[in-house]
Amino acid sequence: MTAAAPEAGRTGGGSSFWPWLGWALLLLLADQITKQMILQAYQWGEGSIITGFFNIVRAHNTGAAFSFLADAGGWQRWMFTGIGVLATVIIVWQLRRHPEQKLLCFAMASILGGAIGNVIDRVLYGYVVDFLDFHWAGWHFPAFNIADMGISVGAALLILDEFLRARQK
Repeated sequence: MTAAAPEAGRTGGGSSFWPWLGWALLLLLADQITKQMILQAYQWGEGSIITGFFNIVRAHNTGAAFSFLADAGGWQRWMFTGIGVLATVIIVWQLRRHPEQKLLCFAMASILGGAIGNVIDRVLYGYVVDFLDFHWAGWHFPAFNIADMGISVGAALLILDEFLRARQK
């Protein structure tokens, strides 16, 4: 009698990585839909005051987080696109390997959805569409988008997951 091979997308423990890909897809769709709404409603630099500390503003980021390398001359578009593609491959591989680790997978799937969302922008437009503008007393946090939120929350949860894992040892 021979043992059956595990189903595609499953590990020996029976957990599937498909729900994690589903979460990444939901995040990606929310990101792309909101960016399309901004692109249709605002010209570059235009915005709307929502509250005393929050605006919607159309911004274009040709760099990375906090506009890192935004004025580098254009080569950064393809470097950041390549990093996003490489991150996608590594994350999907890790999701397949560890689907039972819920916090780890939620974190990685959040990063995955955000990374793909920003890669799509870079390929289509040459910049990432940002629109969430928080400010206080004249200080503005750099504008960001839903993809950036997924990446940031995912990164924080990866750190938390590692602390929890180290604590268990």
